[in-house]
Amino acid sequence: MASSYKIRSIKIPKGGNVMKTLRNESGFTLVELMIVIVIVGILAAVAVPIYQSNISKAKMTECDAALGTIRTGLRVYYAANSVYPTAAAGTAVTAVSGLGVSTTDLAGKYFTASLYTIESADTFYTLTCDSDGILGGTDRTLNELGVFTGGPS
Repeated sequence: MASSYKIRSIKIPKGGNVMKTLRNESGFTLVELMIVIVIVGILAAVAVPIYQSNISKAKMTECDAALGTIRTGLRVYYAANSVYPTAAAGTAVTAVSGLGVSTTDLAGKYFTASLYTIESADTFYTLTCDSDGILGGTDRTLNELGVFTGGPS
């Protein structure tokens, strides 16, 4: 089987100016460079929105984890008392006694304990993570049925 590779030889001009000959033979054309720039631009236009969406989902995951921690405290309270604690809408979660949830439990990179509130009565509760603009302006909530609502779509 014959090889399809060609060996390219550089002819030395009679004047002996090899550098001028090499300069004329190598490099990229302006069209080739423009094609590469267009391809990189298209890839960036696709990748940046995907990256930003993943950042929002990561932030929402932090919020969900903290809401899950609060939910665990509420379930323990319910198991011991057969009712949920009574709290008016907008009550800070850390202000409700008996949950066993501290500000340290709710401290995260994006959300602080002050952004988590509760509304509850004997048989229901709604936990809210005030997005404070972090999740695109929509608050994330969790109810006694374990249903999450709000946050980025």
